[in-house]
Amino acid sequence: MERYICIHGHFYQPPRENPWLEDVETQDSAYPYHDWNERISAECYEPNTVSRILDNKHLIRKIVNNYARISFNFGPTLLDWLEKNEPAVYQAIIEADRESRLYFSGHGSALAQAYNHMIMPLANRRDKITQVIWGIRDFTGRFGRLPGGMWLPETAVDLETLDIMAEQGIKFTILAPYQARRVRKIGTGHWHEVGPGGIDPSMAYLQHLPSGRSINIFFYDGPISSAVAFERLLSSGEHFAHRLLSGFNKERAWPQLVNIATDGETYGHHHRHGDMALAYALNYIGKNNLARITNYSEHLADHPPTHEVEIKENTAWSCAHGVDRWQADCGCNSGFNAGTGQAWRAPLRSALNWLRNTLAPLYEKQAGRYLKDPWEARNDYITVIRDRSDKNLRLFLNKHAVRDLEPEEVVTVLKLLEVQRNAMLMYTSCGWFFDDISGIETVQIIQYAGRVIHLAKKLFDRGPEIESRFLEMLVLARSNKPGQGTAADIYHKSIRHSAVDLKKLGAHYAICSLFESFDLMAKIYCYTIERQDYHLHVAGRTQVTVGRIKVTSEITRETATLTYGVLYFGYHNLTGGVRVYHGEEPYREMVQGVAGAFERADFGEVYRLLNQYFEGMNYSLKQLFLDKQRNIVNLILESTLADTESEYGQIYERHATLMRYLKNLGNPQPKALQCAADLVLNTNLQRAFASEAPDIDHINGLLREARHFNVKFDQSLAYVLEGTIEQLAEKYRDSPADLSLLRNLKTYVDLTRSLPFEINLNNVQNIYYNLLQTLHPDLRPKQQDEHNQEWVRLFTALGEKLRMSPTLLTCREPPPGDYYPEQYPALSY
Repeated sequence: MERYICIHGHFYQPPRENPWLEDVETQDSAYPYHDWNERISAECYEPNTVSRILDNKHLIRKIVNNYARISFNFGPTLLDWLEKNEPAVYQAIIEADRESRLYFSGHGSALAQAYNHMIMPLANRRDKITQVIWGIRDFTGRFGRLPGGMWLPETAVDLETLDIMAEQGIKFTILAPYQARRVRKIGTGHWHEVGPGGIDPSMAYLQHLPSGRSINIFFYDGPISSAVAFERLLSSGEHFAHRLLSGFNKERAWPQLVNIATDGETYGHHHRHGDMALAYALNYIGKNNLARITNYSEHLADHPPTHEVEIKENTAWSCAHGVDRWQADCGCNSGFNAGTGQAWRAPLRSALNWLRNTLAPLYEKQAGRYLKDPWEARNDYITVIRDRSDKNLRLFLNKHAVRDLEPEEVVTVLKLLEVQRNAMLMYTSCGWFFDDISGIETVQIIQYAGRVIHLAKKLFDRGPEIESRFLEMLVLARSNKPGQGTAADIYHKSIRHSAVDLKKLGAHYAICSLFESFDLMAKIYCYTIERQDYHLHVAGRTQVTVGRIKVTSEITRETATLTYGVLYFGYHNLTGGVRVYHGEEPYREMVQGVAGAFERADFGEVYRLLNQYFEGMNYSLKQLFLDKQRNIVNLILESTLADTESEYGQIYERHATLMRYLKNLGNPQPKALQCAADLVLNTNLQRAFASEAPDIDHINGLLREARHFNVKFDQSLAYVLEGTIEQLAEKYRDSPADLSLLRNLKTYVDLTRSLPFEINLNNVQNIYYNLLQTLHPDLRPKQQDEHNQEWVRLFTALGEKLRMSPTLLTCREPPPGDYYPEQYPALSY
């Protein structure tokens, strides 16, 4: 009996970018990470590129890229974030698809996805077409090949979507077993209704479409997939493997496929070390020849469908009520807030539908003045989204514009296309998935709607009227949480915090210029700033800066020349103004007047002149974008904190002896003295950990003292030490024969074993493992002199501390191919 196993991971996060900045701002709920993308990448996406296979002593025997052995899809918007922010992880994912072709007869494991996770059955036909085309084009641009399959968001399906996919060359998709209605063997006339247990998931099926086209469908194994996601099946790699094997049935006479599908975040984010259970299970099944690991494309090529199916339309894998989770109060929710309702879903979708439908004819009419086919241009706009260079934009316009466009017409065209892009982003499914309209996912799609209206106001005469009507509709969507109000309240709040125009961008630049230096050409998020004139006057803490800049949006190419002035009195006290440049004479008069008043130390006159020229000083630190605002506040606090630390240091030094005496008496420490000890010892440890040349005696002395006084160790200590060790490891990777680097690295790794807080050495282990694979015996130092013997001793000892298996450390060269030790006992992760 032929037995095949395919594991599919749907890797996806909702877009989190500020729609005006095209970047993710700080999300405090993801602390200690900058944002949720960064956190989930650290917990899941990266670990799956370097997953550990352990021996029977829980030592690292092998590090593997899981993506190369499973089937997977990544949401295009998530891949875009990874490419910019986690390039090593991104490249490992792309490389995994190439590697998978070696394992699976030339068939890559990566699948495409409908672009921004829109619930396709609830979309209009035009959006469905664009979503499929954008998903395919994005995939092709990244993976360098056409996709064989496409993942449907939430596996939400209807025949029209499948037909569009087939028309665009997609060969298959994956659905839940309960989404099949009836089935029959190809060539026979008798249909069999699928019962409540779902369709047999062990083969591919053929779905004929109304157009005469057809598409193949795999249905995943529901019970096993559910166990992976919700039943802690990933607590043991061998248990996981045997549960997969339990999906085979001796009664079946055909080549059987056991295939499961879950959110990819299951392997590491939802279940810690789930990536290791996945790696272990694949390894266990493969080395024992219990089944052949495959992917969908390979299996479809070798085993085409013998049966055809008819699906249940308007169904999804995460809603028992069809697709009502994204349009009605159907009762489906996250389960975290019992007793809450989702009556807000219907009015929110109605409002967004109205906004989309109202703007569509306005877009078509105005874009038709510049583009041959506005909707075909929208379908092709993904090429610009992926590459916004001037050269690529020219190629796009040469293809679609009715004539050579003037610069201001190009701006209009790009704004029109951005209306359409954001109008699709506002349907991202996560906005309806959870319990309340005030959640970050729903706020995100409301922000996209805000961006649509912000652009519409500039493009269409009806812009203000459209916003007013839209807000009236949002009032009907009410939060479950007291104080959050309606979707209209959330709209006002989020737009106030997130919306950006060129003047606000200019104010951000002007304020930041007091605290950091900019080049003549600077980039702030998706805007470029050209400095044309700049003046700074300083008198102690008081400063004033005035200047002229040209600000350009990289997205719409909209540009403006602005003048600015900022008066700073030290600490957090600053105020500034920005206006459009209205000519050289009034600007020069302001610059000279401010300079003269400042030289006379007449700061009241400086303020009056600036206030008069800018018609009000409306900008302060509050207007800065959140990340930069916090950076600057930290800069402002540096001198204050330095003074505070110095004073606490003196208190601690003067009274450390007394504190020891009190400790010996068993007396509790006075809070003032305990605070001094906490601050001083944590600060001194931070400084010691930041050095790449460890003074181990000094560090151990500080640790002993901290333990003696029951100091609460600051969370930042682990962060600082991890950073130092990783920097050392990276330097050593580039200079592996450097004995001093090796010695320092080993000293720090030794230290981590005795610390009262956890240090993550995963990246150091990855670097060491890669060195083991690349250091050929002929390149390793020969054991002929004392220096080389010391290198071998330290290098081996470092490997032991990093929990490398002895079988790795004793090998003179990397093991060939898929080498495995004889026995892999069951492990719990």
